[in-house]
Amino acid sequence: MNANPERVITAARKWLGTPYHDQASLRGVGCDCLGLARGVWREVVGPEPFPIPPYSRDWGETGPREVLAEGARAMMIEVSPAEVSPGALILFRMAPRAIAKHVGILTGPGTFLHAYERLGVIEEPLTPAWRRRIAFAFLFPQP
Repeated sequence: MNANPERVITAARKWLGTPYHDQASLRGVGCDCLGLARGVWREVVGPEPFPIPPYSRDWGETGPREVLAEGARAMMIEVSPAEVSPGALILFRMAPRAIAKHVGILTGPGTFLHAYERLGVIEEPLTPAWRRRIAFAFLFPQP
């Protein structure tokens, strides 16, 4: 069973305005996109199941493994990106042939929330440019 989508969205919106800080996850202090997802996990699901190892900021990184998707798949409920609904965690592939390295949370049928360098945590339209970059989607589990 997945967590209540409204609870996920409410938890995510508490992070709005948090400054961007690479590899951090402190609401109101600083986070990156994964740190935002980790903070929502802690509020909605509970303690993080394992520490997150350091990772590169390179959105164009290529490689044989979708490390972020594999980690999400081990803890969350995978859904088809075509059938994604509000409250879902969405993973973006920011460059062709690159691995998925950006994370957002769908807040409505056409909006999402994410942490973006220089802007911090923002909510914005899920434009066609963003939508076509969605590579994976997951639902938060119930605690």
